Amino acid sequence: MAAVQQPTTSSKLVPATVDALLAYAARATWPAGFVIYQRGARADGVFIVLQGRVVLRSRVRAGRGFMPWIATLYETFGSEGISANPYYSTEARADDETTTIFLSSGRFRSFLREQPQHATSLIAQILSERSALLEKLRELTTMSVEQRLTVALIRMATFDSFTRDDGCIVLNTNRYRLLCELVGATRESVSLVLGRFTAEGLIERKGNSLIVHPQRLMGRMEEVPLDDLLIANTGSLGGTTAVL
Repeated sequence: MAAVQQPTTSSKLVPATVDALLAYAARATWPAGFVIYQRGARADGVFIVLQGRVVLRSRVRAGRGFMPWIATLYETFGSEGISANPYYSTEARADDETTTIFLSSGRFRSFLREQPQHATSLIAQILSERSALLEKLRELTTMSVEQRLTVALIRMATFDSFTRDDGCIVLNTNRYRLLCELVGATRESVSLVLGRFTAEGLIERKGNSLIVHPQRLMGRMEEVPLDDLLIANTGSLGGTTAVL
């Protein structure tokens, strides 16, 4: 089987479009852990991340949830606000200190009318992220926990905020929970797979943390169906999933 290339991140808004948006959108900085909006709340407009990351989460039960998307630099979230059913489908929480801009539905219409080229890029970005979510849904229904975990870890390695200088991922308690929600599996199921990976030397245990070596995991990608390999090479966390 041909060697699998290191996956890349998903498409993002180009700086020129972000610069154009700054004249129309409201800027805000959120502290780590701040809930920007909750599921079921009335939605309006769309958010774009300028710094940090925003975790979208759907609660499954007390203490558990599913994470369909992590919005990072120049990605969007909350686009339900420009849809025909303007209610938020998930909770949005700043995972660390995060800066966003918010384009209300009224300002979106002005942006569409006055900056059609950049508005087209914004719409294309939103549609790209929707495609990543559809791929995440397919992963959940067609791939095993081990396969989804492998893809999620390799995707995480494409983001500087999750890795050390040597490219390894350090899984502490908070990131462990995040990983479980990205994979869409229980902590017990994820722990069993990580235990196998540790026994095989793919992951190192240091104190209370796990050190993941993405390059060692690449061999595991051969066990993922061929079409899912292609998605892993172009997907994002959101699409953890991309999306994971």
